[in-house]
Amino acid sequence: MARTLTCVDTTLQDPLVGQLLDGRYRVDARIAVGGMATVYRAVDTRLDRVLALKVMHPTLAADVSFVERFIREAKSVARLAHPNVVQVFDQGTDGPYVYLAMEYVAGCTLRDVLRERGALQPRAALDILEPVLAALGAAHRAGFVHRDMKPENVLIGDDGRVKVADFGLVRAVDTVTNTTGSVLGTVSYLAPEQIESGTADPRVDVYACGIVLYEMLTGDQPHYGDSPALVLYKHLHEDVPPPSAVVPGLAFELDALVASATARNADIRPYDAVALLSQVLETRGSLDAEQLDAVPPQAVTSEHGNAENLTSVIPRALSVPRPLPVNEDEPPVDERRLNRTSRLGAVGAPPAPAPPSRRAARERKRRTPLAVLVAVLLVLGAGAGVWYINSGQFTQVPTVLSQPEARATARLQDAGLEVRRDEDYSDTVRRGSVISTDPKVGERIRVNDTVTLTISLGPETVPVPQVTGDRLDKARALLKRSGLEPGRVTREFSEEVPRGSVISTSPGPGTERRAGSAIALVVSKGSPVEVSDVTGADLADAQAVLEEAGLKVEVAAKSVTSDEFAQGQVAVQSPAAGSEAEEGDTVTLTVSKGPEMIEVPDVVGDSVDDAKAALEGAGFAVEEDRGLLGLFGDTVKKQSVDGGGTAAKGSTITITIR
Repeated sequence: MARTLTCVDTTLQDPLVGQLLDGRYRVDARIAVGGMATVYRAVDTRLDRVLALKVMHPTLAADVSFVERFIREAKSVARLAHPNVVQVFDQGTDGPYVYLAMEYVAGCTLRDVLRERGALQPRAALDILEPVLAALGAAHRAGFVHRDMKPENVLIGDDGRVKVADFGLVRAVDTVTNTTGSVLGTVSYLAPEQIESGTADPRVDVYACGIVLYEMLTGDQPHYGDSPALVLYKHLHEDVPPPSAVVPGLAFELDALVASATARNADIRPYDAVALLSQVLETRGSLDAEQLDAVPPQAVTSEHGNAENLTSVIPRALSVPRPLPVNEDEPPVDERRLNRTSRLGAVGAPPAPAPPSRRAARERKRRTPLAVLVAVLLVLGAGAGVWYINSGQFTQVPTVLSQPEARATARLQDAGLEVRRDEDYSDTVRRGSVISTDPKVGERIRVNDTVTLTISLGPETVPVPQVTGDRLDKARALLKRSGLEPGRVTREFSEEVPRGSVISTSPGPGTERRAGSAIALVVSKGSPVEVSDVTGADLADAQAVLEEAGLKVEVAAKSVTSDEFAQGQVAVQSPAAGSEAEEGDTVTLTVSKGPEMIEVPDVVGDSVDDAKAALEGAGFAVEEDRGLLGLFGDTVKKQSVDGGGTAAKGSTITITIR
């Protein structure tokens, strides 16, 4: 008997368990603890539904900027509606607790599956990867990057649904310096560009998915080390080995898929999850049943050797459409069983007649064999007529989705149907295969009617238009008209391109890109303006100089004391003199209120040593005036600033000695 993988929620001693959070959510059990938050199973007492509560650790909740980012990103993810994304229902705070209310998925994580079952069959690995990529693809097209894809964030429900959790809420690059065991698991999925520069675009998720696929196929991660630093080094300097190196006989197409997703050079990886999903579907279509169902030696086997139930972890029918088998040696599908729509598909036997009387028996004996034959033909004719009226003149549209055009056409013609052809672009169905049918697959249709096949032209690509020199608003509009999306805008100084106009695009003009791709724009800040040095100038003069250069001036609310600059002069400027600024930028000026004034001690009548000690201790410099009469004197007869008066701190007090 095959084992069944189960996951049990473990409730640990926790002050929140049994409490009512925010007057609404009753916390029933603790599910998991992470570096940023704890996840609980809870009940929404208003709507009476089970959900998951993700509660930020109180130590992090004290960081205002962290909480603001947590809330901002949670709101963004809540707008991402996709069947393979864990939904965010609510967000709030209750005292020291900052929480998210999310969809509760009863089941396990992919990590649980790998821990119990080791390596998976290729079919099961692709069954899991496809909905993961569908979720990430929706996020990438909406402008989100997950940044922390790993088996712990892939949830497999008891009903076989696959969902991705923690969109945008964890930045793996933030945990690189930590040395806990959990972080070793995180750094194992970081892309080289995340490690080198912290860059996080959709290709970092593609890389992580390639690592996850490798792990599903082999039961192990590709890079190991005694420390996170060693694992990071291997990501930067070593290619991910082909899975077939540890799983002999694994199809080379799977090696190529892993190599494409985990290329260390991000430019040669699929540019987002949708592109990788297209490659996955193409790879699946190129494999036969034996290759898809090959059991890796690393897979855990049952007592009776039934590995199928241990490696096919989820039902074949997932929420992501996939191509039907295209290999001739796969077993055919019994379409009559799947698509039967008429209750009159077969005519039952007529009811048994009542026992004949003696007279009827004598008459029956007198019937000729011809009469019996006529009666039989009448019954068969009536049955055939009923069958033809109800079912015989109809058939169902055969299953031809994702099949090559020639094969699909032949199958429809064999079913007695005419074929009409149409074309459209598709990101997921390979060129020359069927995207859809009209009527749809399985629908009832009269024999000899026409079915329209929509054939894939492959991904729609468009050239990046020439927008250099155009104003930003015009460039954005032109990109949209071309079927592309304006991407990130950065600004640079330029002596040639006017301020507000486009300097360049990435990728450059004429480059073919898939429709809907984002194009980055570099926009001119115009010629740089050098900030003049106005320290020491009167405030009015400084303002005039800066405004004449095209800069704005802001005066700081507080003045500062200065031994160098007199009251009313500019003591500090920001940005500093010599800096390059954009026309219209603001320069902040801080005005001097002169040197600090302090009280002068009274030293008349004191000895020279005592007088100098008192004045220097108060912050003054001392100068002696002995004249001719004071050469041999030791008593202060006069001081340049009378005792009790004030003088600038650090200024010189002259004492006259007699």
